[in-house]
Amino acid sequence: MSGGGADQGKRSRALSKIPKARLEKAILRVESTFNNTRVSLTDKSGGILMWSSSGSLGFAGARKGTPFAAAKVGEVIGEKAVTIGVKEADVFIKGVGPGRESALRAFAGKGIQINAINDVTPIPHNGPRAPKPRRV
Repeated sequence: MSGGGADQGKRSRALSKIPKARLEKAILRVESTFNNTRVSLTDKSGGILMWSSSGSLGFAGARKGTPFAAAKVGEVIGEKAVTIGVKEADVFIKGVGPGRESALRAFAGKGIQINAINDVTPIPHNGPRAPKPRRV
């Protein structure tokens, strides 16, 4: 595959792996980098129930980091969440990639109420020690 659209076989395989648990409230965690978008759905204690990413849906190369690929990931997780009975979710978004909003919009488009959106992107306060100046 040259990195075109989502592979239909991988999408159907992702939808077939649905846990047996019934849950009404969940936490959606979106990690968006410049190269990929990963979305996971957890219970209130933080245990992962299901996850998906752009790469696992068949996107390859530069296409993995696009908002379109992130939207497809959000749709898959949204469909899986509806089947286990999720009605509302809190959202934690991490990272600065282009798929931040599109994954969330696609997830919310499946009819799940979003209670809160939190940005948990790590921000360095001072960072590591700077390198010594170069001597020539």
